Amino acid sequence: MPHHAENHSVTAFHGTTILALRHKGKVAIAGDGQVTLNNTVIKHKARKVRRIFNDKILVGFAGATADALNLSERLEAKLERFNGNLTRSAVELARDWRTDKYLRRLEALMIALDEKAMFLISGNGDVIEPDEGLIGIGSGGVAAQAAAMALLEHNADLDARSIVASSMKIASSICVYTNDNILLEEL
Repeated sequence: MPHHAENHSVTAFHGTTILALRHKGKVAIAGDGQVTLNNTVIKHKARKVRRIFNDKILVGFAGATADALNLSERLEAKLERFNGNLTRSAVELARDWRTDKYLRRLEALMIALDEKAMFLISGNGDVIEPDEGLIGIGSGGVAAQAAAMALLEHNADLDARSIVASSMKIASSICVYTNDNILLEEL
């Protein structure tokens, strides 16, 4: 059987940990700052979490930065069109993303949240609202989400911001594609 060598000319971007939580009437979302190209860290302070739509909506993204920025701009346009209705805007963005020839090529996942709703939006047309008001995406997303679940279960007096910050710190200590340069936003 012939052995096929790995194609090392292909560049692989890794990284990102995004964690969003709704807890005690507040929502918080955080993202790390690391961008990795193959096995090299090329950026330490990337901004993967943003406020949009007059600071009323928080978004976090995993994937290609230009693609994610394109998607957050498109989400903001949908929010303008639907008077800030995040649910309707997320559904319309996911529909466009799934059906538009250009958008289908975008490689990213997005979490969008406001004071009432939280969604994971993907290019497959998914608009998923997590059951527990908690979701993690990206390479360290599972570690961050697991840490947050443990903190929620065993330390109920912590607020959303504290849980997200602690969980991101834990994820950064486990996932090599996640650093501890955390940007955290809260509503």
